[in-house]
Amino acid sequence: MSARKTALVVAPGRGTYGKGELGSIARIHGTRFAELIASFDAQRRDRGQPTVTELDGADRFSVATHMRGDVAAPLIYSATALDFLSIDRERYDIVAVAGNSMGWYSALALGGAVSVEDGFRISNAMGLNSQAHGPGGQILLQVVDEDWRPVPSLRETLLRLAPAIAARPDHALALSIDLAGMIVFAGNEAGLAALLAEAPPTPGRDPLRLAGHGPFHTPLMVGSSDKAKAELPPALFGAPAIPMVDGRGHIWRRFASDPAAIWDYSFGHQILAPYDFACSVQVAVKEYAPDVVILPGPGDTLGGAIAQSLIGVGWQGIASKADFAARQAVDPVLLAMGRAEQRRIVTGTE
Repeated sequence: MSARKTALVVAPGRGTYGKGELGSIARIHGTRFAELIASFDAQRRDRGQPTVTELDGADRFSVATHMRGDVAAPLIYSATALDFLSIDRERYDIVAVAGNSMGWYSALALGGAVSVEDGFRISNAMGLNSQAHGPGGQILLQVVDEDWRPVPSLRETLLRLAPAIAARPDHALALSIDLAGMIVFAGNEAGLAALLAEAPPTPGRDPLRLAGHGPFHTPLMVGSSDKAKAELPPALFGAPAIPMVDGRGHIWRRFASDPAAIWDYSFGHQILAPYDFACSVQVAVKEYAPDVVILPGPGDTLGGAIAQSLIGVGWQGIASKADFAARQAVDPVLLAMGRAEQRRIVTGTE
């Protein structure tokens, strides 16, 4: 009987490479993965873009630069892919992969549907393509209390409000990402302004306009979808080696997935329709019953959404923030590689 633990790996998306992550790619991976980083740099150089090494090695973190899609995407992909390759496979049997929003493009490479180099090509291109959209952006709202329990009727009220606003002339607003304890809406400026004016009070934090984000996962992104399908051919894709759970909760299984269909989803539905991250995590844990969930870097900010997704289905009896914290203290179910002590466990360098 194998001593390895089974693991679900969840790739993070936009907003996870911040000031604290500056320099981390070189510091953590520069020696072991120098050749692979050089290949990423070459792709950027060929397109006349600053390299990953240059961006990661900047003297200071710049919100105007590092949070821009064409910079954030390749940095996040690089950190995620290199962390994934650092997982000690003698300790962990990876049974499935998932990702949040842009993290789906990382998941394609983690799952083996595309090569690691082509995964960078896709993420880099989508960082640029994500800027091809109509006017608008995203707003994040919290729908759980401080113990991560749902506030009665708040989610349902917001989900009714969005289509009512969208029905008004010149207003666009729709669910963008479901993060379990938080939900993200996207739309044009009129739709976002109406949401901010009419949303009921939310716990914990005020509604947050996500800096530098477009109206992702809505039809306003049709320009991004068209550019992606024109630039990134189906030939990049193959069947996954590890099951991949997408933003609908659909499982792309080994030996039973059409590469052309993965391509079509990745550059169609994934861009233009809501991304149900909570569902993807919940489907993955119920289908594959992993011993642990591994969150690669950069950062660890997606950890709360993963925990809240587990709470949403009472995974292994975890029903609240307090339950989750107690479990983490004695037998962690979530291992975030952005945390040094948990990285050592995942990489076998304790």
